This record gives sequence, structure tokens and C-alpha cells, in this order.
Amino acid sequence: MTATVFDGGAVARSIWNDVALRAQSFAVASGSPPTLAVVRAGDDPASVAYLRQIDRAFTARGIEVRLESLPDAPDESALAARLAALGDDSSVHGVLVQLPLPPPLNLALVSDLTTDHAGAKDVEGISATHTGLLCQGRPAIVPSTPLAGLELLRAGGTPLAGRHAVVVGRSAILGRPLAQLLLQADATVTVCHSQTRDLARFTRQADILVAAAGRPALISGDMVKPGATIIDFGINEVDGRLVGDVDFEAVREVAGAISPVPGGTGPVTTAVLARNLLDLAERHFPETTTRPTM
Repeated sequence: MTATVFDGGAVARSIWNDVALRAQSFAVASGSPPTLAVVRAGDDPASVAYLRQIDRAFTARGIEVRLESLPDAPDESALAARLAALGDDSSVHGVLVQLPLPPPLNLALVSDLTTDHAGAKDVEGISATHTGLLCQGRPAIVPSTPLAGLELLRAGGTPLAGRHAVVVGRSAILGRPLAQLLLQADATVTVCHSQTRDLARFTRQADILVAAAGRPALISGDMVKPGATIIDFGINEVDGRLVGDVDFEAVREVAGAISPVPGGTGPVTTAVLARNLLDLAERHFPETTTRPTM
């Protein structure tokens, strides 16, 4: 068996076509383009590269990206003030705090400050409000990375209801929200993590196996159920090239379908982030909405 390889670029292009039309309609109706403000600090290479990717992709579809740089050593008050200003700025429709930020700022603090000052513009769904709605089965804005995984599964026609999904990784912005999305699609979900004993015992049971642990080649071929669907979120640099959390060549000989790295969830994540922004922009200006948002 050789697995079908998901084409993240094709799925992303379908989303981008919709986003570009909505962005154009919004700009005509409101008199200004949909606008994303990105708050960042430091010079983390992966963060800088991702910002460059967002800027190129968004600008090409008529979306404005504003960079909001914090001081090199920002504190809580600096981040709170910047988020409050953006929350009050009617020309900004979505706010993204790009992680990681320098210590002592962390995800929990960013979530709290976003909730307090810019919750209505939280394009990544990290605020307590959006997290709570997702857990209640009433998702509004969902983090773009886990939602990208769901988009790949849908585009591939992967059945979810009644299937056993195993998510390896429990981060607050990927593993946990994806587990919630899969539960809401009526999958039976197991979440594994760094303290799980005998990981392979769980992964071999998975009809749908999600790797989101940040460890290269964590999932080997003998850890996969024949015919399973594999979604790999790993982004690891090994010997100068990007690889996932899955041993791609070994696993593709066992699995039924697999997402590659690069070219799998990555392109879809950026497109979903743009769609989230349009959802927020149209909520701010309902008269610009050309169709029901997803």
C-alpha cells in the first residue's frame, strides 16, 4: 500500500479564491480593505519567516497587514496598551499576537490580555471567550492551524463520524482545539502527550492519526494502523530541511492517506487565517457580507 498524499496547496487555493472575492466586496462596501494587525517582538527566525509569508499572501488578495512591533523586551503593560489601542482602532478588523514572545510573556498571558482588550478582533481564537465557545460546541473563531487539519480531512473525503482519532500533542493552540473539532464531528478522540505510556499502543488503534508534538520522526511505520489517515503538523528542521513529526517515507507505505511536510497543513493554515479575518471584518460591518460566513 502506498498512501494518497494530501495536496495542501490545492485546498488552500480553494479557500483563497473565496477569500479574495470576499475581500474585494468588503473593500468596495466599506471603503477600506480588510486589515490585520500583527503584534510581535524579537527576531525568532520561524516567526519572521511566517510573518513574511502572511504579508505576501494577504497583500496579494487585497488584505492589508500592519506590523505592530513591541520593544525588544516588552512587559505586560506594553502588550496590554498595544492590544487596547488596536481594539479601539476601527480601521483594524483582526489582531494576531505572533508567538513566541520574549519572556515573561507567554500564551496564557497573551490569551488573558487579548480577552480583555481585543477579544472581538481575536483572529486566532486564543481568547478565553473563543476557547470556551469551542469547548461548548459553539465555535466562532477557531485557531487556524487545527482548523487547517480539519479542512484537509474534509477535502480528502475522510469519514469522521464514528472513527477513532488519536491526537499526539496537547498544546492549547493545536492539539486541544483539534480534539474538540474532531469530537464535534462525532469522532471518538484519544489525546496523547509526552507523559503517555506506550504511545504506539494508542497510535496503532487510530483510524485518523494526528501528529502535533514537535518531534521529528516521532511516528514510525510500525506505529500506524494499515490504511489509517495521517495528518502531520510537525515543522522541524533537520540537516537543513523541513520535516514533520512523521517518518513520511516509512509511514506512506502503511497509511491510506498522509499529509506531507512541507506542503500539507502549512499552506491551508495561512488561508484559514485570512478567512478568519474576513469573518471578523464582516461581523464588524454586516452590510458588507456577501454570503453567510462559515
